[in-house]
Amino acid sequence: MKKLSTLGKKKLVISALEDIKARDIQAIDVRKVTSIFDWIIVASADSARQTKALARHVEERLRESGSQIVGTEGEESGDWILVDAGDVVAHVMQPAVREYYNLEELWSDGRFDKVVNSTAPVAGARRAAPGTRRAPARPRKSA
Repeated sequence: MKKLSTLGKKKLVISALEDIKARDIQAIDVRKVTSIFDWIIVASADSARQTKALARHVEERLRESGSQIVGTEGEESGDWILVDAGDVVAHVMQPAVREYYNLEELWSDGRFDKVVNSTAPVAGARRAAPGTRRAPARPRKSA
């Protein structure tokens, strides 16, 4: 079996996280920040059960691809599970834990990919659905 490149591993991890509906998946290129690993992938899960399922699925997909798993941490609690695949490290976290530890700020010197499965509100005004009309704005009364 051909060994996956680092970018191939990163894409595989993101795909595995999407399979089980992880939210706010953020990949950060940290090659210019540290020599320990190349990419960090942070994702959110809604419950301890989903966090565990996501981490297990990432680990299974990496093993199936022939990638070595250096280690996993946090499976007991399910609040924050780390899957270390050497050059790519995945952090699957519940939202409160993710907000508290704020890994994105810690690694802010890295290069950030676009967020996948974002829960952030869409910027700007909402557009009406095609084929619908918006009611005209009412004029304000002056005092």
